[in-house]
Amino acid sequence: MPDFLGIDTSNYTTSAAVFSMDTNSIKQCKKLLPVKKGECGLRQSDAVFHHTNQLGGILKELLLSTDKIDAVCVSTRPRNIEGSYMPCFLTGKTAAEIITYTGRSELYHTSHQIGHIAAALYSCNRTDLFEREFIAFHVSGGTTDCLYCTPDEQEIINAQQFSSSLDLKAGQAVDRVGVMTGLDFPCGRELEKLAEKSEKNFKINIKLKGNDCCLSGIENKCRKMYDDGVSKEDISKYCLQFIGETIKCMTEKAIENYGSLPIVYAGGVMSNRYIRSMLENSFDAYFAEPEFSCDNAAGVAVIAAEKHKRKIK
Repeated sequence: MPDFLGIDTSNYTTSAAVFSMDTNSIKQCKKLLPVKKGECGLRQSDAVFHHTNQLGGILKELLLSTDKIDAVCVSTRPRNIEGSYMPCFLTGKTAAEIITYTGRSELYHTSHQIGHIAAALYSCNRTDLFEREFIAFHVSGGTTDCLYCTPDEQEIINAQQFSSSLDLKAGQAVDRVGVMTGLDFPCGRELEKLAEKSEKNFKINIKLKGNDCCLSGIENKCRKMYDDGVSKEDISKYCLQFIGETIKCMTEKAIENYGSLPIVYAGGVMSNRYIRSMLENSFDAYFAEPEFSCDNAAGVAVIAAEKHKRKIK
């Protein structure tokens, strides 16, 4: 039974996963990096330290329950573009190299972004899109990207950026607003619970700059609402509605440019049920389940299987 290991050490989560091609099943193990209360993230040096502490235990849990790893794939950078780099990914890269050297299995590299997209395709049962063009959104703490995706012989998916946020990213906005209202980082799930209690409907006018968006206005507006005594529930709903309306406008622009292609939404922010419902009511789109939306190594493991199947060196 061929099994494939994926490793991802992003700035938020230590993740590993094993994909079994015969059963099309995934076992995954992941752990959030610890963030002090009141803070909205980690310095890279701290992320590397925490990954080093956490990765061994996560890999042990998976590898002891797996007979043989045929190939390993690791995310080594945020995106598949020149100059894309974050030190935290070096932790996973080193671990992947050691595993392949000792186990004499194949070693492949991919990006964190491609891993997110592949995880979404696996989750919504659309891995057939590895062979077709489609539109993907990667919406998280580090990116708010709309991507035109086409098949790629070496990388499996070639993701070309069509549009992005020019300032604050959607996940950053969620976490900054959440921390401002007293929530613990990461704030997405709790902010969603607060927003569900709001009965207010906001009229939000989104203005794109060309195809791109700007999200820093969310934080400024929510700060003013907070200072004016607006309830945390209403502030949370405004934040999520603003993000949802923005992604909706970006999606319309992409369809206008590329035509009616399958649309896949990936990344931690897209696990938000409120934002998802806004988009589901407007487009014929596909979403990953929450466990495959937030940071994970499932998609990286699927990429390992695809590269192994194609005998990519």
